[in-house]
Amino acid sequence: MNGAEDLIGNLNAAGVDTCFANPGTSEMQLVAAIDKAPNMRAILCLFEGVVTGAADGYGRMVDKPALTLLHLGPGFGNGMANLHNAKRAYSPVLNMVGDHATHHLQYDAPLTADVEGFARPVSNWVGTSTSPGNLASTGMTGLSEALRYPGQVATFIAPADHAWSETPASKPPLTVTSPKNASDDTLASATRALKGKNPVAVFLGGRALRENALFQAGRIAATTNATLICETFTARFQRGAGRVPVERLPYFAEEATEVLKNYKALVFVGTKPPVSFFAYPEKPSWLSPGDAELVRLADPDVDALDALTRLADALNAPEEPVRLQPELTPAPENGKLNPLDLGKVLAANMPDNAIISDEAATTGVAIFPATQGAAPHDWMMLTGGAIGQGLPVAVGAAVACPERKVIALQADGSGMYTLQSLWTMARENLDVTTIIMNNGSYAILNIELARVGIENPGPKALSLLDLTNPPLDWVSLATGMGVPAKKATTVAEFEAALVEALKTDGPHLIEAIL
Repeated sequence: MNGAEDLIGNLNAAGVDTCFANPGTSEMQLVAAIDKAPNMRAILCLFEGVVTGAADGYGRMVDKPALTLLHLGPGFGNGMANLHNAKRAYSPVLNMVGDHATHHLQYDAPLTADVEGFARPVSNWVGTSTSPGNLASTGMTGLSEALRYPGQVATFIAPADHAWSETPASKPPLTVTSPKNASDDTLASATRALKGKNPVAVFLGGRALRENALFQAGRIAATTNATLICETFTARFQRGAGRVPVERLPYFAEEATEVLKNYKALVFVGTKPPVSFFAYPEKPSWLSPGDAELVRLADPDVDALDALTRLADALNAPEEPVRLQPELTPAPENGKLNPLDLGKVLAANMPDNAIISDEAATTGVAIFPATQGAAPHDWMMLTGGAIGQGLPVAVGAAVACPERKVIALQADGSGMYTLQSLWTMARENLDVTTIIMNNGSYAILNIELARVGIENPGPKALSLLDLTNPPLDWVSLATGMGVPAKKATTVAEFEAALVEALKTDGPHLIEAIL
């Protein structure tokens, strides 16, 4: 066998069963090896940002990595923004990047690049094969690193001659390390803080927002009267009726500091103390109150479920949470479509166990609270702030969980970054209902323009935030890539389109005019 076959065979045997790909000439041996792998699904994406975003969504939902296949440094570069998001989400992702044959690098061909240099800023681990016989071992080390709790972005580089050269079959080991546990001393500090001060809060993020961890947080709240608060942008939040409710920290710094200002102690689990997304003139960057006791019980790489369970037990908490989210689906108002009523319609029609990929931007401010009492669901957000994540993450989630409905809440401007996702949805017949929030603007930037102190912006400045000249026609864009689409301008039109989309399998798109 050749190095590529040895590599792919070992990855497939270790459980890597999905490859999101946009290959080039230097990866043809890898493509052929994937073709021979009996249990690996190959999914073509038309842009590398879709490849990497889909791997992020896949990893968030199944806690194991998909394989990506990327073409040299420039191909990897096209996928970097969504790898930045994946790294911030602590998603397990395994990137396989082809490179020129080692003997060809000396000639400085047009696509020659420092692939490791591209990879390091958005990867937790980077490795390069040193020989045909080392290729499989390098890939398996990358897989081990990707699986490191709670998940990492691992990237390995496969020179073309290492892929095509003959090598004996190998069986490099897969090493899966156990997550770190919170220390007894930190646990004692958290216990004292929650018992001895009032008011107090438990601040949750990462794996602490999974249903089983939230159950333990609910036990803690029941015995301490602590408020449960979560980070603004969550990788995967299991919420809805019957689950432990959590208050989401607002996006804007002054609103966040107002929420947190009175707490005398905050215990952080699965995340770090929050900071403002950006710096603003005369506004704070550090959001926690200066006189509060801050206990970092479990950083993102510490087992959140274990920490919360031990804390609940140390507090002699009741066996079950006292407060669970009631089912609540308020009726929308008839008339022109708006974000709040869109959220109410979504809450009333969301199927059990749905997966939401949320890149709704400004409209999401109303949609998120409106769906709090909907049927139990998973909610995924823009963790790293690099827009163009929502549609690819929906692709990956649909591949990972084909039995579940996926709903993508997508702002119009950021949707244009990775609209090629629609083609992959159609090609793979993925069960994704995409809702485009079309307000004809980078609306968040209109808000931010004022927040940074720009008064009376002129026509050139405003034109850089406007998407109406020419207007985007998402129905035509979706239809052109094989996804059935409808436009909705009223609440009634939106509800009819949503009900129809959700009752049938496969991809659909609704352009919501707001």
